[in-house]
Amino acid sequence: MRLRVLRPELSRLVETGSIEERVYFTPSDQSAFTYALKLESGLSNVQLRYERAKITVILPAEIATRWADNNEVGIYAAVDLEKQGRLDIIVEKDFACFDLSDADDKDTFPNPQIGAPC
Repeated sequence: MRLRVLRPELSRLVETGSIEERVYFTPSDQSAFTYALKLESGLSNVQLRYERAKITVILPAEIATRWADNNEVGIYAAVDLEKQGRLDIIVEKDFACFDLSDADDKDTFPNPQIGAPC
């Protein structure tokens, strides 16, 4: 599972301890699926919480705060699902596209690869 975070979202996550978004699959209010990021102090590993129509990725607060303040791209973890295997969790900063289209790049992080030789 891969989640990409814009600059204002990452700021809000660090300030408030959680962010969430809803996706609707039909016009019905009952068709919503919610995904969330939450910070929790004292954790050593990324955790996952699943409830009906909602998934929450819980990040260790110390790791997430450090990640927000540096140039690291993301937080990567695998959650053991026992007999179901494992789920790779990827939470990354959303970087600007190479084509530099302003509309798509609003609130993204500067892309460290722009200007780099191919």
